Amino acid sequence: MQEHADTVSDTQSFSIKDCALIAISTGRRAYNLRDLSEHLRSVAVDSIYYHFWGGLIQARFDEREYNNDFASWVRHALHDAPLAERLAVLDPTDFDELEALRRELMELMDQRLDESESLHWVQATHPFEFIRSQIVIFDTRHRIHSPEELAEALPGLSIGSIFYHFIDARRRVPDHVDDFRQWLATFGERYDRLRERIAEVEAYFSSVSEIRERLAHAVHIGVEEAAS
Repeated sequence: MQEHADTVSDTQSFSIKDCALIAISTGRRAYNLRDLSEHLRSVAVDSIYYHFWGGLIQARFDEREYNNDFASWVRHALHDAPLAERLAVLDPTDFDELEALRRELMELMDQRLDESESLHWVQATHPFEFIRSQIVIFDTRHRIHSPEELAEALPGLSIGSIFYHFIDARRRVPDHVDDFRQWLATFGERYDRLRERIAEVEAYFSSVSEIRERLAHAVHIGVEEAAS
């Protein structure tokens, strides 16, 4: 929480942070759908966070067909297309907390197990490895003092900075907003439309590079509107 306080405490200064998401093995493995559901009941919420968000910030050599690791494993290791599709449409930003997302995952899996007795025993071609995440934060020493400077800086911000301030912030900031909107609120009503434009940028079903481009466009337009 201290990093966030540093970011927004001064209305004239936004402190740009960068981050890395460290993957740590939990030692847990699931070999069938029943295993997966059972582990989900008690695995750390940081593991659920990693399996939804980790693919956005970590380099991958192939295009992800599914947006979370659970859906991908169910499709490619269990070959269960119906459940994979149900899991793939889950948007973690729709949930106020990770525990609610955990419950939704478990409900979808339990419903699928009820639909077919054989799914209790179907063995995956490879196990699901539960990974938990730890975020490491770096101070870039880059300070922004106005919304206009934010518009200039956004296209050049790193993937890690966009992830930290626009995505991970939703776990840290009251009302689950991002750091940009939280900071812009200190400038008063003049930038309310800019904050609305940022809120309209989809935060999950795109790459972080695409999110950066959309944020940069939204802030550029919003700053122009505020100046007119």
